[in-house]
Amino acid sequence: MSHPHDDDGVGTAAQVRRIARQGVYTSPTSVDPAAAHLAEALIATLDGTAEQPVLPSELRSLAEQVRRRATIGFPRITAEDGVRLSAHTIKLNTGEPAPLVIVPAGWTPFGWGLFAYTYLQLALRGYHVLAYTPRGIGLTMAVPGQGYVDGPFTSGGTIDVAGPADVQDGITVLAYAQQHFSPSKIAFLGESYGSGISQLVAANDPEERVAAIVALSTWGDLTASLYQHETRHLAAVAALIGFTGGPPERKFDEDTRQMLADFQAGENMKAVEEWGRRRSPATYADKTNARGIPTFFSNTWHETLFGANQVIEHFESLTVPKRLNLWIGDHAAPEGAGLTIPFSGPNPPVEEAFAWLDHHVRGIDNEVPGWSPVSSQIMFTYETRTDPQTGNRDIVTPADRESRASWQDVTVSTERWYLTGTGPDDRDGGLGTSPESGWERAFTVGQVTEPTAADAVITTGQAEWNGDPRTYAPDKFDRQYLAVFTSDPITADSRGGAARRIRGVPELTLNVRGTDASATLVAYLFDIGPDGTARIITHEPLTLTGLTPGQERAATWKLQAAGYDLADGHRLTLAVTSGDALYSDAATDAGTDGGTTTLGSSDDGAACLVLPLG
Repeated sequence: MSHPHDDDGVGTAAQVRRIARQGVYTSPTSVDPAAAHLAEALIATLDGTAEQPVLPSELRSLAEQVRRRATIGFPRITAEDGVRLSAHTIKLNTGEPAPLVIVPAGWTPFGWGLFAYTYLQLALRGYHVLAYTPRGIGLTMAVPGQGYVDGPFTSGGTIDVAGPADVQDGITVLAYAQQHFSPSKIAFLGESYGSGISQLVAANDPEERVAAIVALSTWGDLTASLYQHETRHLAAVAALIGFTGGPPERKFDEDTRQMLADFQAGENMKAVEEWGRRRSPATYADKTNARGIPTFFSNTWHETLFGANQVIEHFESLTVPKRLNLWIGDHAAPEGAGLTIPFSGPNPPVEEAFAWLDHHVRGIDNEVPGWSPVSSQIMFTYETRTDPQTGNRDIVTPADRESRASWQDVTVSTERWYLTGTGPDDRDGGLGTSPESGWERAFTVGQVTEPTAADAVITTGQAEWNGDPRTYAPDKFDRQYLAVFTSDPITADSRGGAARRIRGVPELTLNVRGTDASATLVAYLFDIGPDGTARIITHEPLTLTGLTPGQERAATWKLQAAGYDLADGHRLTLAVTSGDALYSDAATDAGTDGGTTTLGSSDDGAACLVLPLG
């Protein structure tokens, strides 16, 4: 971050409204400059080095309140191996022990600096705060003829990708916290990268000092997040590599660069899987359970980094006090703005995270004990509210939520939709209520075409969170490169309301025959309205290996979980293709673009979509 010198200052009402409406991210690897400048200006105000006036009066007042109540620090914490971690501390001036929240930064060039507003909120709620940047993360600038210079929020060392060094660093930070704060209790709050590190440190701290965890936009199984159903999530890893703040040769050591190269090339994948398992909180769930650490998860249905299914499975494996919020959108969209800027109105993703800490760390008697363990926001319902700054009724936020006692209670029943040879449109197959065998649908492989799950990692889902879900035009899908199956219009039952309340994890079964020894299939489930416009419900890729060309194989795989209301009179459409820009493609990997994949159904196993209903 560079210090802003705009005459108009930073964090203006217009800038804050823009970030609240559009989100923090302007691309998968860039943050809105206004959000970064606002964070830096808050830090400068806390440090007493700000050029006045920099911040609007409301934010200056917030920072000054914290300065009056606390001692501000910017230490470097020395790790066990000598690496120095950039950190920020807010130590409340109180004679009584107070709880402490440790915040490992997310995977951004801005390190701990981006969430300066969050630290102020936590301090005013009665917490000491210790934020730090995990090793290797942060802006590193090349200086011609002089090598590299690190930014102020950048930590030394190289990125360990939530590995053993990051866990040991977290344990070192815990020891530093005990020495310098003498806190009554310690909690971890993290978003994205920081959330995974939070879980791993809490599970592995030999002194069991962590009293609660808040994990926002998190993962349970890193291997399943980046490599599931034999398919590599290439766009997610590319975005991560591009958002460290410096060149890979500076940010990663030789072993990690080789691991990332193997992943990208699809080589030595067993070693890559084991590497991911060591970095997965799910691997240590027994330790979390034994310690009884209250754990709060917040994720999204359309995650392009850490898919919903793997975190749901991790959540289900925990026997501790727990909460799982599932929201409309993609990675970091629900909580990003609320952690970064003053929000004009309620921001439940952040407010509920703070409430979790208040109850389990401060002992506040609030609404948390009455919460159901699972809360699902339903796609796509929104509400419009008034912006108190302008008086305009133009703030759009997702609306309907449902509470359940467990994830198992989300799905009440299932129904089968059978893939058929002919649908309502003669050029496509159908989705019907009776099994049908003997049909085939073939398409050419190796070509990324519409549909795709997202235009871009993070930002497509960020727009979805902000009231603008992506739409599709199925009539324009190129049938040379995919197979399409569509139902008749579906009507609501006698109770009215939605035609189908999709709740849970859909599952797809079909027969596959290819011209090559491997095949990638990407299945997309759509809601199509009467005007022919579609919205995506869910999707998931699958790669089959060891195929015998010309011979059929039955394939069954789970799509990502969904909470979706299909409106009365709408249709379901299933599209299956061979590639998506998010993922690896077996044909491209093998250099066999132009082959053919044929889908079908047999008497032994009818092709069908199992739809979970709530």
